[in-house]
Amino acid sequence: MIKKDAFIQLGNYSAILRKIVGILVLFLLVASCSSDSKPVVAEEVDTDNDINPDAEDPIPEDPVDDSFLLSAIDLNNWKVTLPEGNNGKPIEVEPPEILNYRTNNVLRPYMYNDSTDGALVFYTVPGSSTPNSTYSRTELREQMMPGSNSENWTFLEGGRMKGTLAVSSISKDNEDKYHRTIVMQIHGRLTNAQRDLIGEDDNNAPPMLKIYWEKGKVRVKTKVLKDPDATDEEILHTDAWTDDEGHTFNEEVGANTFTLEVVASEGRLQVTLNEEETVVYDDINLEKWGVFENYFKAGNYLQTKDEEGHALVKYYELTVSH
Repeated sequence: MIKKDAFIQLGNYSAILRKIVGILVLFLLVASCSSDSKPVVAEEVDTDNDINPDAEDPIPEDPVDDSFLLSAIDLNNWKVTLPEGNNGKPIEVEPPEILNYRTNNVLRPYMYNDSTDGALVFYTVPGSSTPNSTYSRTELREQMMPGSNSENWTFLEGGRMKGTLAVSSISKDNEDKYHRTIVMQIHGRLTNAQRDLIGEDDNNAPPMLKIYWEKGKVRVKTKVLKDPDATDEEILHTDAWTDDEGHTFNEEVGANTFTLEVVASEGRLQVTLNEEETVVYDDINLEKWGVFENYFKAGNYLQTKDEEGHALVKYYELTVSH
């Protein structure tokens, strides 16, 4: 017969053995987390950034997560005008501040990155407008010298702008017809000498080119002289110019992605849609226009004041060269 003391000793040995096994298991767990093992990575969360244009605040949930698709558009030579203003004037954001658009709380409601497709989004509603204009915009303005509006280009020097974009959402009027928006422009500018010559208080000149998204198609309008025989001084006045009849491209783009290329050269302007359909201007109006300086614009210039109006334009590519 085994004595009671022997059972007690066996119990003690068993407890000691369990402790030893526990220590060995702990050692093995620690060893498994050595440099030979791979770290555990949290599963990425897909925060779909699709915008509901009826929402009050179309801001992405997390605009700074670098795992999202980012826009490749270079903003170093652009400033942006917003539909929101201070003291009646729209807010403008220039380089270098515009480069931080993803974290800029002023810009984020209107200009932001769509993480689902890498587009740069321009969202606008009726609001503050610039001098000499009626409607509001979320629109880029070219700055050949970052942070300055003083350096611009002439048609003699030439310029080329190419963009791939889509009007993915736009409101309708009370007759159930879509509003329209301007997605590209070439805007004229007076030199200081020209401004002083005609007694103007700013350097504003008419836009030579306006490209609209209208009824699902791309429509181009240019400026023409009311009097082709106007003098060099007379043509500096905005009221010397008026809109032409316009040209509407045949292809219907709707909410689909499309590409526009604008090429300006001495006495000539060319606009091409999707590398297939081109309209060319090379008449007396383009020849006379050579007196002006110019700059490119791109974005979302909504052509309505309806309270419920809104538009969302996505740019996937945008390049400029001179």
